[in-house]
Amino acid sequence: MPAIPSHVPEPSRTDPALIRNFCIIAHIDHGKSTLADRMLQLTGVVEQRQMRAQYLDRMDIERERGITIKSQAVRLPWAPTHDKSSTHILNMIDTPGHVDFTYEVSRSLAACEGTILLVDAAQGIEAQTLANLYLAMENDLTIIPVLNKIDLPAAQPEKFAEELANLVGCDPDDVLKVSAKTGLGVDALLDKVVAEIPAPVGVKDAPARAMIFDSVYDSYRGVVTYVRVIDGQLNKRERIRMMSTGATHELLEIGTNSPEMLAADGLGVGEVGYLITGVKDVRQSKVGDTVTSQHKGAEEALGGYKDPRPMVFSGLYPLDGSDYPELREALDKLQLNDAALVYEPETSAALGFGFRVGFLGLLHLDVIRERLEREFGLDLIATAPNVVYRVIMEDGTEHTVTNPSEFPEGKINEVYEPVVRATILAPTEFIGSIMELCQTRRGTLLGMDYLSEDRVEIRYTLPLAEIVFDFFDQLKSKTRGYASLDYEPTGEQTSSLVKVDILLHGDKVDAFSAITHKDAAYAYGVRLVAKLRELIPRQAFEVPIQAAIGSRVIARETIRAIRKDVLAKCYGGDISRKRKLLEKQKEGKKRMKMVGSVEVPQEAFIAVLSSDDSAGSGKGKK
Repeated sequence: MPAIPSHVPEPSRTDPALIRNFCIIAHIDHGKSTLADRMLQLTGVVEQRQMRAQYLDRMDIERERGITIKSQAVRLPWAPTHDKSSTHILNMIDTPGHVDFTYEVSRSLAACEGTILLVDAAQGIEAQTLANLYLAMENDLTIIPVLNKIDLPAAQPEKFAEELANLVGCDPDDVLKVSAKTGLGVDALLDKVVAEIPAPVGVKDAPARAMIFDSVYDSYRGVVTYVRVIDGQLNKRERIRMMSTGATHELLEIGTNSPEMLAADGLGVGEVGYLITGVKDVRQSKVGDTVTSQHKGAEEALGGYKDPRPMVFSGLYPLDGSDYPELREALDKLQLNDAALVYEPETSAALGFGFRVGFLGLLHLDVIRERLEREFGLDLIATAPNVVYRVIMEDGTEHTVTNPSEFPEGKINEVYEPVVRATILAPTEFIGSIMELCQTRRGTLLGMDYLSEDRVEIRYTLPLAEIVFDFFDQLKSKTRGYASLDYEPTGEQTSSLVKVDILLHGDKVDAFSAITHKDAAYAYGVRLVAKLRELIPRQAFEVPIQAAIGSRVIARETIRAIRKDVLAKCYGGDISRKRKLLEKQKEGKKRMKMVGSVEVPQEAFIAVLSSDDSAGSGKGKK
């Protein structure tokens, strides 16, 4: 562990009046992690020689893609410029900016009293900025509006300061202007955090209550749980109780992140730190749970935040069937780091044993899949993502469908699909192309507001199934990368949906089934049978590939049979002899067609089912 600078105060039960808990929220790429870097340097918790860009982004994927996936908490000592005698403790949480990771932001907000709302002075307010701002307002947090990147030639600080002031309800002069890259104005921002964000309020002598806002799995130390103490205090070596599960553990270590782990004797009111109990079972430490003392503990748990609901489902199957137990264990460990991950075992006739996994969006799916492959060395097939449907039959029975193969046969009364309220922010010149795209995706316009003379906010209701594939990529290409998208679930609606089955030689292949809108079913069927015709090798007999809705075939391709040249040995001779050989071959083909089965190579399944080309895999969604 790197040495901690000598002037960092030893963590102890700090006076709550000197504590400030805050987080940084912003759209992707507006400079949250860079601002966090400057704060780490300015407060001296990271020495210059240990400093690196995006210091708090620990995962390789985060560093490669330049995005934050996991929020990170760090303790910063700061003596305000006007009063150098009193050192305040600032607990800062760096949060992700992508729409898929809103649940990480909501957990961070629950552990804070205030937030820095960061906006890029060259790009202005984006869709995710608005979404995060509304989250902060719901949590009653003090909001400090800040414009970043004012050193860029394209920056327009005056224009965007006015936009931001109108949004937050303050004076444009109150919007701080900083450059996280050069460090300009960051000290003034830390002073403002001390001055404006309220100190945590809690009862010092009450039974201990601490909220778990994050947890990670360490292969050597077990589960490391991050908590914010609300009331009372937690001490080393005491026994604690998790209020939702009732499990009790001994506190082997307790301390703070500065930004490396620093052990302490305990944590008091308002402090943010970590607990280690030596527990290896990942299900013992639930995010959102309340921790209390086993002896004279609290009776009432803290109000947790809402559990994240998965929006997109995809099947994850190991390429090698013997890796199934390793995949289960890997998902168990990732679930601890990622409260939004849900999964259940599933089998497919084509792909064997695997899991149906719920994700918050395509980037979330892509990140989880990449982490499973990198951190656990697994080779996986991910099936094309789909959403959850609710099917009501004519006899009144109800089915929940997360996988197309579960779609019921028989007379269907209604099919409900999830819908979202999408907010798109873009320059006014692209209004036409955005509306055209939303119209083709079965969208309904809710309204439109001009944030300024050249920026517009468009609100649509869209079926979730239409935006989980390539909607984001299409939006970016139609607006030359200027549009930003945010969406939230708003319930469900009835739709004309059908299940398209693929038949090989008359047999249904469950893995190729898809649920699609009635108007798009024909195009889907034609595209898939054409693709399969290229991928499936020729057999010794003719193989029809059909796309069907129920018993009605909507598209067909035929794989021609491989014919052996039975006449090769006939040099001249009577025609009747040749005809006899051809008739014999014809009979053999007929018999083979009756008993033969079509072998579909693994490559064909991977090519058709993988989300890489059908869904764009969510890569590069920034």
